[in-house]
Amino acid sequence: MKREDYLSWDEYFMGIALLSSMRSKDPSTQVGACIVNDDKRIMSMGYNGMPRCCSDDDYPWERDNNPLNSKYLYVCHAEFNAILNCERNVKGCTVYTTLFPCNECAKAIIQSGIKEVVYMADKYADSDSVIAAKRMFDTAGVKYRLYESTNKPVMLNL
Repeated sequence: MKREDYLSWDEYFMGIALLSSMRSKDPSTQVGACIVNDDKRIMSMGYNGMPRCCSDDDYPWERDNNPLNSKYLYVCHAEFNAILNCERNVKGCTVYTTLFPCNECAKAIIQSGIKEVVYMADKYADSDSVIAAKRMFDTAGVKYRLYESTNKPVMLNL
């Protein structure tokens, strides 16, 4: 008889996205993403961080009113990184992400051909960025759905 407490596909892929988010050095918001094809194969992963060759010790992580002293002009988002990290075509794939994508990531998701977004949190739902992202997803036919948490405990000892 098989085990009954194994992870569902959604739990597994969101768990990978959540684990990926733990690589982020952002002190306030850690986001992870995992791109999966229709065969349930992981195509790529990403997390929010500074661009390659831009030291995360030299660039700001603050939320400053001066844009040049704030992280927002520099950080690559998890979904964007996952798309860029993939060496294969992601057309028709699903992206699991720990935070609903912003408008810039929505554009990259649409342009790359990803067909579905599964997200864990939507804490910026009222922001112009997320409203615009949802408007573009609706127009482009990209499905999005909230991950239905089971609150299943998963323990990792590294």
